Amino acid sequence: MSTRGRQRVLRWTAAVVVFGAVGASAAYGITRMERTDVPGLATESDGRWDYPTLVRPPLQSGSPAPFADPDKAGAHYADLRKLLLPAPEGAKADAALRGKYGWLPTKTFLAQYADETERGTIAQLLTDYGLRHITARGWTTPDGTRTRIYLLQFNTAAVADELFTAKLTNHSSPSYPVRGADVSERDEDFPPRAEVDDVESNPYVESKPYGAEQVRQAYLSAGDTIGVIVQSRKGTAAPMPPPSSRP
Repeated sequence: MSTRGRQRVLRWTAAVVVFGAVGASAAYGITRMERTDVPGLATESDGRWDYPTLVRPPLQSGSPAPFADPDKAGAHYADLRKLLLPAPEGAKADAALRGKYGWLPTKTFLAQYADETERGTIAQLLTDYGLRHITARGWTTPDGTRTRIYLLQFNTAAVADELFTAKLTNHSSPSYPVRGADVSERDEDFPPRAEVDDVESNPYVESKPYGAEQVRQAYLSAGDTIGVIVQSRKGTAAPMPPPSSRP
């Protein structure tokens, strides 16, 4: 593999789960500590998006990695803000998701949901389940694909898992529509090879017919952290080719 090819390999800061989404290649990020490559997808990109090589952020002194035997709470002790997937080369950052010192106000996260009443419901859920903080990153690539990644951290893995499983997601559809996608369904084309141990995922795609913009979203749960990823793009683009066909 060439030097440029190695730079294109999608590596994990703590975790990166790769999806084919929005009719183009897409990367969804969530946290995990002990992996270095996406299983089955540690290959070159198809040439459209180049991500920088990731560096694992340091843990607090003496703290275990997530999912290690001593870590019964499934906690992430690294700085959550450093566990976000960085923007690919050439992308324009979404300044609205920077937050203050990297922490995003809850109301900014809630703004992605379509129904104002449901935003209030979700806000109450986050309060009831003891949300600690949210960090986020977003960008738009030259092909017009807009990506938004949110990481929501709670006190324990058990709390996060219950919220993820019982409140925010269903197998067939997300519990709450995001703006631009009134009706979504499970993405049955999500490749099994992109599944990662200890990371639960529910990927969804906007149901046809959709308008000028297509929206995809995914919810991920890893220990004490829930990831919410939303991508949208006007028009369509070629889907991500399989690893065997990449350069």
